[in-house]
Amino acid sequence: MDQDKVVQVYYINNDETGILFEDYEVKADMEDTEAVIEELLDKMQTMPEKLEYEAPIYGPIKLLSYSYNTGLLTLNFDSSYVETDVTIEILDRAAMVRTLTQIPDVENVAFMIAGNPLTDVNGNIIGNMSADSFVYNAGNEINTYEKVELVLYFATEDGKNLVPVYRSVVYNSNIPMQRLAMEQLLKGPNTDVAFPTLNSQAKINSVSVRDGVCYVDFDNNFLIQPNAVSADVAIYSIVNTLCAITDTNKVQISVGGSSDVIFMETVSLGTVFERNLDIVE
Repeated sequence: MDQDKVVQVYYINNDETGILFEDYEVKADMEDTEAVIEELLDKMQTMPEKLEYEAPIYGPIKLLSYSYNTGLLTLNFDSSYVETDVTIEILDRAAMVRTLTQIPDVENVAFMIAGNPLTDVNGNIIGNMSADSFVYNAGNEINTYEKVELVLYFATEDGKNLVPVYRSVVYNSNIPMQRLAMEQLLKGPNTDVAFPTLNSQAKINSVSVRDGVCYVDFDNNFLIQPNAVSADVAIYSIVNTLCAITDTNKVQISVGGSSDVIFMETVSLGTVFERNLDIVE
């Protein structure tokens, strides 16, 4: 195989509980974006030889057309798309997005249903998706994916309160849920009714849970606050997000391994925080 032309084509497992992939050597010139798009779309509409794999574009998921423009690939599906089970739909979507964003000039994929933007269960437009929309631990050999709906707390426009945002994510089941939630919080909101609370350049050093307390340690970028939010809003966006996860009741935040820190010259991290719903609109 010419490794420069090899991509991973993602499929649904026959239990319809996760996604798997197999290597595929693209026949078209990789610099011919339109040709590669067409080839991979055709590949994902063909049932694979392996019985344990199911094609992601199959059954009620019928592709009507596509368009490509400056990094954005838009797929337009038949109205029967909405008949797909919620879990299967997001797995199919994850398989398509992860496959197609391997094309060098395709950065994002958007889904349309009979010409209208795809929405989630709450009626919110899902918008452009990248490979990062579907978390994958590339260093793990076990390619088992699950779907979860996270409750992430972001800021209101004035930066004085929090608002919950519900985000469906397909992720590798070996990633701790608390770390997944923090990674998604750092990415910021994907809606115009909520605003970021943390520095997106901050890195997570570690996340662990013991006796209902989640310990999360950031690097020093966490202390740089580029957003117009209060210290309480930033801190409780973390705390409330983590405490929405079943086995977390309290949160201890540290920076570079130390909690001897005054965040934004206001809030001491030398305490164990509990959920605060009074700050939520």
